[in-house]
Amino acid sequence: MSHAAVGAPGTPRRYLHSLWLLSARDLKVRYSTSILGYLWSVLDPLVMSAIYWFVFTQVFNRDVGEEPYIIFLISALLPWVWFNASVSDFTRAFKKDARLVRSTAIPRSIWVNRIVLSKGIEYLFSLPVLVLFIVVNLFVELDPGRTVHVGWGVLWMPVAMLLQTVLLVGLGLLVAPLCVLFVDLERTTALILRAMFYATPIIYNVTDLPGIFQTLGAFNPLAGIMMLYRMPFFPDQWNPFTLTISVIMSLLILGLGIWTFRSLERLVLKEL
Repeated sequence: MSHAAVGAPGTPRRYLHSLWLLSARDLKVRYSTSILGYLWSVLDPLVMSAIYWFVFTQVFNRDVGEEPYIIFLISALLPWVWFNASVSDFTRAFKKDARLVRSTAIPRSIWVNRIVLSKGIEYLFSLPVLVLFIVVNLFVELDPGRTVHVGWGVLWMPVAMLLQTVLLVGLGLLVAPLCVLFVDLERTTALILRAMFYATPIIYNVTDLPGIFQTLGAFNPLAGIMMLYRMPFFPDQWNPFTLTISVIMSLLILGLGIWTFRSLERLVLKEL
């Protein structure tokens, strides 16, 4: 392929072209080696949502969240799957393709960004699950309560995706090199992610937290992001304070990630 098509070496156009090729490779490997292929992008969040909906609506008496709860739940669960899968893969971002990382002249940040992009595309592939529940809810009352309507808040979803991308890139640039230098961080990250699921407003609202925990919960950068994902269906969730904190913390994490990555890049290459 000519330089005119993909850009000269070292240019942003060449970087973006390489980023797309690597992300597409990840998706092809994921789906071509599986019998169900694309269906896993739908089945995984579908099964998770069904389990949590059954437990919190049919087994236990729930006093958190909004109605219909299945829409409230899945609208945050889908982006959480994107976040969780990305951070998990960050721990192996360099070790998985160590030979390519060492030998290619492409900026090494691409090995983080391709994870964010490929997992983000998988998130988009999973959105039919949310659409399905919205359509079903129009005809069947899944939970006692109001029928959900998609409003102007749908305009906040691209903003949520952009903010989550910023956060993930920052975390990736921070986690990926540290996991090469400190092997135990891979397992530590898995434990932190398990705790973060319950510390993130997925099965509840930040406003459902008692006392000081409500303020502390707002300092989770995912809190404002999840709020934006729910805005199309639950506009009363709007909280400028939570969103402001999420924006500030996401930008701070991005800055910290860039600084850490640049400081440790040479050490990482030596370790690989």
